[in-house]
Amino acid sequence: MTAPDPLLFGHDPTPGIVSVHADLSGRALVWRREGHQVTLERVRFRSWVYARDLADVQPSSTRLAWEDDTAPLSVRELPGPPGSLRYLLSAEDGRALRQAILTGARRRLGCHLTSLHDLHGYYAVGPIEQYLMQSGRTYFKGMGFDDPHRLQFDLETTSLSPQEGRIFMVAVRDNRGFQMVLEARRASQEPDLIGDLLGIIRERDPDILENHNIMAFDLPFLMERATVHGLNLNLGRPGGPPGIWRVQDGRSSPHWACAGREIVDTIDAVRRLDLPSASLKVVSRLFGIAPEGRVYIEGAQVAETYRTDPATVRRYALQDVEEVEALARRVLAPSFALARMAPRPYHRLPYAGTATGMLEPMMVRAYLQAEHALPGEPVRESAPHQGGAVHLYAQGVLPRVVKADIASMYPSLIREERIGPSCDSLGVFLHLMDHLTALRLHHKAAAKKGEPGEHDAMQRAMKIVVNSGYGYLGAERLALFQDRAAADRITRRGREVLHQAIQALGERGVTLIEADTDGVFFSTPDGWTEEDERRLIAEVDALLPTGISLEFDGRAQAMLSHEIKNYALLRYDGRLELRGAAFESSRTEAYG
Repeated sequence: MTAPDPLLFGHDPTPGIVSVHADLSGRALVWRREGHQVTLERVRFRSWVYARDLADVQPSSTRLAWEDDTAPLSVRELPGPPGSLRYLLSAEDGRALRQAILTGARRRLGCHLTSLHDLHGYYAVGPIEQYLMQSGRTYFKGMGFDDPHRLQFDLETTSLSPQEGRIFMVAVRDNRGFQMVLEARRASQEPDLIGDLLGIIRERDPDILENHNIMAFDLPFLMERATVHGLNLNLGRPGGPPGIWRVQDGRSSPHWACAGREIVDTIDAVRRLDLPSASLKVVSRLFGIAPEGRVYIEGAQVAETYRTDPATVRRYALQDVEEVEALARRVLAPSFALARMAPRPYHRLPYAGTATGMLEPMMVRAYLQAEHALPGEPVRESAPHQGGAVHLYAQGVLPRVVKADIASMYPSLIREERIGPSCDSLGVFLHLMDHLTALRLHHKAAAKKGEPGEHDAMQRAMKIVVNSGYGYLGAERLALFQDRAAADRITRRGREVLHQAIQALGERGVTLIEADTDGVFFSTPDGWTEEDERRLIAEVDALLPTGISLEFDGRAQAMLSHEIKNYALLRYDGRLELRGAAFESSRTEAYG
């Protein structure tokens, strides 16, 4: 628990990295914070690509050198089975490397190609990930959530469209005690307001910019209004390329980045949670983080209220960024913890996939460091994947309902039965599953004891990665280390364990309602107490295989079992809980 594991945290212990910018020219800019001081480190790295063969880059045509990391283009043959990606191509200039591959592939295939993603037999990632994987560095080592300088800003506009409206107010605050409201009462003052906001960001010099829906609303609106006034919108730090640009990650929804600062959106993290709404106001009330005396104004009425009562709108705007800061502390902390492990920039982790976005980069980093080949193209399975079991035993209204949770069934089966990808010759997958679980239990216990530190965020972060293990194995063509046979084995054993639990519960006199590999709902006989319910679950738990646990997960007066995974629970305190699409409106009106 004391020595950092290089497979989890990377092999370079450099502390205090708050932002990284890199490009295919082989240049990396690394901003590091030490207390109040931020320094910029300029480093060179060799851009790299894994290849299955050298058909597109024959040494005779590309001046490719063997095992010479000082040459403009170099190749190293790595140990690995036939068909694996066992050639590591590297270059001083990654643009030249990619161009050489594409030129050769066009000649070989006789078709037009624009990206390595158009080709089979290659593995490549973006330049920041290349640098982090190669160097073994990660963000935020040795830092707590509040050690980076975090700044929140939120726009108030006269319309949702930047073509039809303008910015009339910006609320700004940071985690160093600063707060301010910028105003433009007249349209002619908007350029000065934008300039003042940029000036505050330069002067305060935050490491991280935060807001709720900043990617889809605040930044596009700000960019459009700056363009209207002929202003250069630069949110980055000196020393890096100026401006703001869209992250090229294949997503339809826009995400934006700048050099030297991480831009993160709390709505990305909220969307991972099972909440009835992603609205800042709704989520803040659910989490109990709304400021005392919170001002609520309908969005369409904010600009009109400002004309008659500007003081109320100022208070409303400042409370918006206050809520964002509190929400960031709540929902971004796991992504912050993951940034200390995964070789990815912090701004991408709140929306990155948990398997291919976090687990796979950690595995590739280990193979790159060990100078070992990556898996090649997997064999396509013709038979469909057999998923987990789902059973509906009873419908209608049933009284005295108990939920028994089958805690982390798939991760437990992976670890206990050593089910990992057969192509993972270094055993990195199972190493990560074992050590992430051990660390999670360590931090979970520390959080339960109330020990100082960010233990809850750490255990939630590690749970995210561990729970993605089964999904990663079954992701087929989307995952480099996929293994359908291993995924099938996990679900087969899961169905067997679920059947064992269901049979044991049924033999003990309860009425089964619904069951899947996450847990079982059942109705108890009249007169049973919570103590009886817990004793029953403990009895069945003792019968299950090592590592699999059945846990008490709540009770209710009654349950309306409508269809599978669609139900309503009436809790003993009178709360009504709805679950499933059948109990969610397809429109915007309130329902139920």
